[in-house]
Amino acid sequence: MTEAMFYEKRDGKCFCKLCPHFCVIPPGARGRCGVRGNKDGVLEAESYGKLTAIALDPIEKKPLRMFGQGMILSVGSYGCNFRCGFCQNYHISFGSPETTDINDLTPEAICALAVKYRGQGNIGVAYTYNEPFMSYEFVYDCARSVKDQGLKNVLVTNGFVNPEPLEQILPFIDALNIDLKSFDAEFYNEIGGEIEAVKNTIKLAAKHAHVEVTTLIIPEKNDSPDEMDALAVWLAEISPEIPLHITRFRPMHKYSGHKTATAAHIAPLKAVAEKYLKHVFAF
Repeated sequence: MTEAMFYEKRDGKCFCKLCPHFCVIPPGARGRCGVRGNKDGVLEAESYGKLTAIALDPIEKKPLRMFGQGMILSVGSYGCNFRCGFCQNYHISFGSPETTDINDLTPEAICALAVKYRGQGNIGVAYTYNEPFMSYEFVYDCARSVKDQGLKNVLVTNGFVNPEPLEQILPFIDALNIDLKSFDAEFYNEIGGEIEAVKNTIKLAAKHAHVEVTTLIIPEKNDSPDEMDALAVWLAEISPEIPLHITRFRPMHKYSGHKTATAAHIAPLKAVAEKYLKHVFAF
């Protein structure tokens, strides 16, 4: 068992402080993420070392377009603190060891793989596929080992994490791609999050690491030019150098009957964002 970080014990319950949900977890239960469980009054990081996906990917695929070139060892587990009906990795994000194929690997094994693949252009490790902050303890241990080897650490995240854990891991993180799923608070309420917490993550992370932002455009949900204008203005206030990736929604999961976003659909939104930001990518 790996004891979780960032929690308090309260009369047998565990008060988790990793993300803004602040789950109060009774014995035998898990938090909303599905991976932090109360075992006899101790909060267990149940997904520690349990990987559902591992691949050597181009760094641009994260997507990170302004961070550098090369390949990166991409690893993911299961668990997420959002419930996006349009999630492309829902089968692992909302999965469990009972429903998902699991490989058990230590941080040392991940680091050794990253070093091994240096000869194939590998620059480090990306924590991705599910929400990496829900595997905080494992990511934290891996990131320190990877950093010691002179390699890079990258987080691909929804940004829904509290400031204290974020600040503790940022010294070991070189780049983040953070989803800004919408610039509307109600949209975030629908997926089980809070926009202000994500905005705070972007602002804090940009002070310490390379940050790129991704917004998935879903027709009739977050595709208005006015919303893109507000999003781009806010991002430019942090820095007009922050790259913004505007990506196209394709039907999946609970949105399988929803219309697809086309290239023509997002082209006007790219033009709006380019009024304020220097690096806007649409695909």
